[in-house]
Amino acid sequence: MSTDSTDGTDGPVTEEITVTVNGEPVTAAVEPRLKLSDFLRYECDLNGVRVGCEHGVCGACTVQQDGRTVKSCLSYAVQADGAEIETVEGLDDDGSLHPIQEAFHETHALQCGFCTSGFVMATKELLEENPDPTREEIETGLADNICRCTGYQNIYEAVEHAAEKMEE
Repeated sequence: MSTDSTDGTDGPVTEEITVTVNGEPVTAAVEPRLKLSDFLRYECDLNGVRVGCEHGVCGACTVQQDGRTVKSCLSYAVQADGAEIETVEGLDDDGSLHPIQEAFHETHALQCGFCTSGFVMATKELLEENPDPTREEIETGLADNICRCTGYQNIYEAVEHAAEKMEE
């Protein structure tokens, strides 16, 4: 449903959307041009969604939409209307880290941490599809994410460690 601005002036047109974010319904009036990444960061206050390149190359903005990873900087919030979105903040279980988050911590698979949430969400999809990936499958599964600090070795080890933890 399109509406004029809320103050009755000829302001920007907005669309009302309802999205389930980390299990909680969120309804908001958004401009059609608002990126999903900006909606999640600024409307939902989820700072784990990072925007690095704004071209879908780095993967820092990776979230799950209806169970599949998407680059939230390439999607508009209005496109997510009715969808279920999960961000890195939604992985915890009553304050406890998810096994993937634990594995990244335990294997020192981060340095500055900027890319980590995107890698964690990509790892989640990878392990849901393939609970016991080979190193080559891990490298392929994470190829859409870039880390500028590490040499990827610890990230790959984190995925292997997470697979073991999730198997238990």
